[in-house]
Amino acid sequence: MNLEIIFEDEYLLCVHKPNNVLVHHAFHSRNVAEEDSLLQLIKNELGIKVYPIHRLDRKTSGIILLAKETHFVSKFQELFTNNEINKTYFGIVRGFSPETKTIDSPVKGRDANVHKEALTHLKTLEKVTLNIPVKPYDSSRYSLVELSPKTGRMHQLRVHSNKISHPLIGDPKYGDKNHNLMFEENFGCTNMFLHAGKLDFKHPFTTEELTLKATFPKDWVTLFDEFSWGNPLL
Repeated sequence: MNLEIIFEDEYLLCVHKPNNVLVHHAFHSRNVAEEDSLLQLIKNELGIKVYPIHRLDRKTSGIILLAKETHFVSKFQELFTNNEINKTYFGIVRGFSPETKTIDSPVKGRDANVHKEALTHLKTLEKVTLNIPVKPYDSSRYSLVELSPKTGRMHQLRVHSNKISHPLIGDPKYGDKNHNLMFEENFGCTNMFLHAGKLDFKHPFTTEELTLKATFPKDWVTLFDEFSWGNPLL
């Protein structure tokens, strides 16, 4: 696997995390022997050890920041805790989502008994109706959405999309299995359609204003062509 490097300097490595790759293995992680984590892939390909600044779900593709030294991590993490970094995700969801929507709904944290405040801004970019039946309807409708999380809860965007009845396509936990199956059978798409597309922030060490983008995976580009949708990262 050839990693796509988006940005690199003496403090930071920014790469495109593929779908279905863990950032790093938890201590008791399953499948440790069978699959490399992102950190292991970087070590294998670039020969360097890096330290995650934030998280991306295994099933989410896109941009991730990694520090080159442990003592750089906290300075970059302050951007997230102080809301000084703009995160832009893209998703393909079931149905025609609202033009804009603010989703202000608590999400369970890592401690499943505790709900934490969570805020997401949604904007609909494109829509399509397909003459492909998905029970109980004779046709199916989908939307391309831009998602801007203002908090960083676990599975926040997946939960919030489901909360407004527009679950992400390909989401095995919060999605709609009938629609997921339709995408698999008709388009050969089995990945979850959530992509961390863009980060905007001021570099805490160099003060450079950065806009970093991760190109869409191939299955997204295939659907953009199929549905005559514009690519929002171009």
